[in-house]
Amino acid sequence: MILSTKIETQLGTMIAGAVEEGICLLEFSDRKILNSEYRDLKKYLASEIEEGENSHTENLKKQLDEYFRGDRKVFDLQLVIPGTIFQQMVWNELLSIPYGTTRTYMEQAEALRKPESIRAVANANGMNRIAIIIPCHRVIGSDGSLTGYGGGLKRKKWLIDHEKRHSGQPVDLSLF
Repeated sequence: MILSTKIETQLGTMIAGAVEEGICLLEFSDRKILNSEYRDLKKYLASEIEEGENSHTENLKKQLDEYFRGDRKVFDLQLVIPGTIFQQMVWNELLSIPYGTTRTYMEQAEALRKPESIRAVANANGMNRIAIIIPCHRVIGSDGSLTGYGGGLKRKKWLIDHEKRHSGQPVDLSLF
């Protein structure tokens, strides 16, 4: 069973999902593809979704609260990230981007040793179902612009600025 619960954050309501093994969903409630993410998870995990919580969602709420206060820079959560092998490679590489820093889509493709796959990398970033924890918001355009964030560019800018502020780095006011 996939247990689903709402989490109120400074950026709006988020929907969390967890199975016995870990967190499988953290998404903004207004994300347009949320229903297709539910459908994919039900298929991948051969499970239904119902409201509820478990120790993983409780831990997620605690760690998200610490993150939004600026006290947590690294998450310590069990994640369940079903997808294609390529998607899983991209999502795991996202986890290596340090708090308070950004990387371009090209740098992300190069880190995967697939520089010719920049569009596929960008697409896999967009299919990430665990926002903030798997930090796809840290990936920006080659020209430094904010591009492609399922939660919206205002949220992406807020997350990048929040992390820079709490890591002691200067906030770039020209990004948006």
